[in-house]
Amino acid sequence: MGHQGNNGLANGHADYLVEEHVLGDPRHLRIVTIGAGAAGLNMARQLELHMQNFEHVIYEKNSDVGGTWFENRLGSGEPGLSGMSSHRSDIQVNCFYSPAPEILEYFRNVAKKYELYKYIKLSHKIVGATWDEDEGVWNLDVEELSSGKIFKDWCHFLINGSGVLNNWKWPDIPGIHSFHGELVHSAAWDPKLSVKGKKVAVLGCGSSGVQIVPTIQPEVQELVTFIRTPTWITAGFAQDKAGPNGSNFNFTKEQKDVFRTNPEAYLTYRKEVENELNNRFKFIIKDSVEQEEAVSFLTNEMKAKLGANPGLIKHLIPDFAVGCRRPTPGNGYLEALIKPNVKVVTEEISEIVPKGIKLSSGEVLEVDVFICATGFDISFAPRFPLVGRNGVNLAEQWKTRPSSYLTMAAENMPNHFMFLGPNSPVGHGSLLPFIEHATKFKNGTKDGPIVALHPGSRIHWFHMLESMRCEDWQWTRFNKNRFAYLGNGFSSKEASGRDLSYYFNAPEEGYQTIKY
Repeated sequence: MGHQGNNGLANGHADYLVEEHVLGDPRHLRIVTIGAGAAGLNMARQLELHMQNFEHVIYEKNSDVGGTWFENRLGSGEPGLSGMSSHRSDIQVNCFYSPAPEILEYFRNVAKKYELYKYIKLSHKIVGATWDEDEGVWNLDVEELSSGKIFKDWCHFLINGSGVLNNWKWPDIPGIHSFHGELVHSAAWDPKLSVKGKKVAVLGCGSSGVQIVPTIQPEVQELVTFIRTPTWITAGFAQDKAGPNGSNFNFTKEQKDVFRTNPEAYLTYRKEVENELNNRFKFIIKDSVEQEEAVSFLTNEMKAKLGANPGLIKHLIPDFAVGCRRPTPGNGYLEALIKPNVKVVTEEISEIVPKGIKLSSGEVLEVDVFICATGFDISFAPRFPLVGRNGVNLAEQWKTRPSSYLTMAAENMPNHFMFLGPNSPVGHGSLLPFIEHATKFKNGTKDGPIVALHPGSRIHWFHMLESMRCEDWQWTRFNKNRFAYLGNGFSSKEASGRDLSYYFNAPEEGYQTIKY
């Protein structure tokens, strides 16, 4: 090819321009990520490790990093916090099931250690995004929460790392805001709240409720918990590494010293935890031997922990298979339900009154504190207008059934990617490794399609994402010259100081086989 400068190709078409850059020189990109939780922090770190010539801005609506764990201050979570461990071996945890404050501190330490705060704009919230087809960019509306002012920004790529566990909602119960006591949601926990010696009600028996009940039971005078749907309660994840019967335990000083000073030993430990989690997938498969064994094992375990209480056994132990809903780790939960100061209510709530909770029978349960552990809006739809190609609003597109490409991209949304989108492998194991590679079900309805689960194991999902299938995508060029990427005839391999005869070093490696 001759050197045409910026005058076009030999045929004279001015639209077909030769770009003045060398072959291999990365194009400058502006990237915006929504959320500074696990996904956003991981995105910032990966960009630093693997990309050049980019700008990256993370807009975080909270006043610090951590995402769900900044908002949900009560309970416990990841076993050993192994999820983002490929980035660090010296940020220590103290116990097997890390409590929420420790998980939050872990994320803060990750952000500090890798100097990720420089990318993050705290207390900023994206309130609108519109795709510009001509310019190939997303135009953004961003609210500065401290002032309420809205300003404009833009990016080539918009990464949604906000997840589905960040939009909590009050339960739809008449009179809920007429309550004169302390009303709190588990996802917006007030650290100043004290439940010691008080009458407390907990609504919800999902993962949040299961963690809250045993945490506060020893402190309260009386605890009323409402259980409307059965759920499989497990002793915990990675039980071979946990304490007796899957219980939590503190790492010894000697263990923590080994983890800190011997990265290989720490990696071996984390891999053993992950291996056990990954080995559990078969129990999700319908009618499998492993599922039958899981049902039998968990039924016996739950009955043993509930004691001779046929009422609780009837209402808590499901009649559906393990894996139809995500099993809930509940260390101490079942044991807490049979304590003398705990009352389990299976009756429906008719309304909330100033003094407490009115049941369908007419009985009023008077309480001082009402904790709603009722979850989130998990519809996958963005919390702001996200308008893509041809004016398509993603919330409308996903109104009936969210669908995605390999959990990460959506139709009509160019250059938009998301973490933990529809059909992620959330059926078993920790969520953090999914984030590094890239609940309720049925989109919040009783009989809707299942959109939360990948139809395979975690390893299957990781393997699926190893190679990008370019044939599944439609590409639009900025420059109509399809060979514009070749640049001005020079290569980045010719940069000053490079070995200009590199191809003599290992010539057999210069040949590649096309795989079909």
